[in-house]
Amino acid sequence: QVQLVESGGGLVQPGGSLRLSCAASGSIFSINVMDWYRQAPGKQRELVAHSARGGSTNYADSVKGRFTISRDDAKNTVYLQMNSLKPEDTAVYYCRIITNGYLYWGQGTQVTVSS
Repeated sequence: QVQLVESGGGLVQPGGSLRLSCAASGSIFSINVMDWYRQAPGKQRELVAHSARGGSTNYADSVKGRFTISRDDAKNTVYLQMNSLKPEDTAVYYCRIITNGYLYWGQGTQVTVSS
């Protein structure tokens, strides 16, 4: 069994920054994929940032140049540094990992960008 615990969400003003963390624990051999998704009210969940073991990353066009995904494989943790936040970034953010051939989701953390 694998558990994901997310942290770092909150309320921030436009132009501000937040750093999300997602720590995985349990029966983990290695984590191949660590992603961040988000879901805004009334919208479908969308991929925000992707990180594959070995270092490749990619981002949704809407966050390129503002968000950075990084991972610490020794700690089984993935981060999302979010800069220059906009009101349209408001959503529940979820981490997702693929490990041991299975896919796991975090519980989500709320990010609200508002003045």
